[in-house]
Formats: sequence, C-alpha cells, structure tokens
Amino acid sequence: MNKVYASAAEALAGVVRDGQTIAVGGFGLCGIPEALIAALRDSGAKQLTCISNNAGVDGFGLGMLLTTRQIRKMISSYVGENKEFERQYLAGELELEFTPQGTLAEKLRAGGSGIPAFFTKTGVGTIVADGKEVREFNGEQYVMERSLVSDVALVKAQKADKAGNLVFRRTARNFNPVCAMSGKITVVEVEEIVETGEIDPDDVHLPGIFVHRIVLNTTPEKRIEQRTVRAK
Repeated sequence: MNKVYASAAEALAGVVRDGQTIAVGGFGLCGIPEALIAALRDSGAKQLTCISNNAGVDGFGLGMLLTTRQIRKMISSYVGENKEFERQYLAGELELEFTPQGTLAEKLRAGGSGIPAFFTKTGVGTIVADGKEVREFNGEQYVMERSLVSDVALVKAQKADKAGNLVFRRTARNFNPVCAMSGKITVVEVEEIVETGEIDPDDVHLPGIFVHRIVLNTTPEKRIEQRTVRAK
C-alpha cells in the first residue's frame, strides 16, 4: 500500500468534506501541519468541527479557516492568540467547547485506543462538569469525559518511513501523536521520507498503523507567535 502522496491537496482529495470533525496537531504554531491546513482551506470544506489545542493565529494555521468561515465549532483548550476567533465567538458565530488541556489530550488518546470514556478529577465543581456524570471513587469526585474520534486527523512529524512510522522533533511532538491516534483517516505532513526499515524501531514515536497518508513538505514556514529577543 502506497501511503505517500505528491501534494497536500492530493493527500486530502476524497477524504475531506463538509460537516466533518477534524483533529489538528500542534501547540500554538509549534508542530502544526501548515501545508495540510492550507490544503484544507483550499478544499472548500465547511461546517467543520476542529479539535485542536488552539486555533492558530489570525491569518495562519487554523486562523486561516476562521477567516474563510469554514469552522463551525472548535474543541480547544486555549484561544487567546486569535482576535478573529474572539470576535466570532462573542458574536455567536462560532461554537466553542472548552476542554482542559490534559483532558483534551486524554480524550484523543482514549478515542484512538478504543476507550469510550474515562473519569478525571479535572473540572469537578466547575462549568467543565456541567451536564456530565460525576461519580465518587475512594471519597473523591470525578467527572466522566467522553473520548474523541475524528473523521480526519492532520498531523505534522519530522520524519516518516514509507510505512508511516513517525519521528517527531522535540516539542513539536505535543498533540500530534494523540491527534494521529484519534483519526479514522490520518494524514501526516513530514519534512523527510525514508525507506521502510531505515528508522530504528526504538526511535519510532508513533507506529505506522495509525497513519494512512503521507505528504512531503521540506520547506515549512514555522512561524513563531511572539518572538522575544534580548535588547541590544
């Protein structure tokens, strides 16, 4: 089975459509699948539910899809870098499901592991627990969180072999592995593709069983939200 596609657009062809739930890796702008997000924008798919730690920044990352009004709902932990997100949310134009960061990661991991729900202390006694089952274990209250399974997951890795085994670069690993696990179809953008077997099994961060399509992008922009340097 050939998992390598010639472009991001080809990798998403026949995969994305209106109304889907899309999980997108990254943290801020670190480790986001830039080319795949741009291709998703260009696909014209709309009424999307996007699962991502954040919503990028204005005009870049998932912020591009907010500008084009392709996102109906965000399931996120942090949205403070995006003014358009704020405007749409406060105007009632965008639905938001706030989820604590660790809970969001576990919801994605659980979804990829076939676990339908789990209990956590995070959010007990807050609006996070509103409408959810709360149960007592060993004298402590826990809220039940349902796992997340996405129709499509868009992921960024440093390297893949042709079987889809992935290596992430340092903190760019962030939400990418759990997003990949959550996807019914997972599309990965990488900076290097090697032959199957060239990656030592001990160096594989995510096995290829979770990966369906791979696209090469050797020149990602890798923006930084707020660059701070020492004064001269």
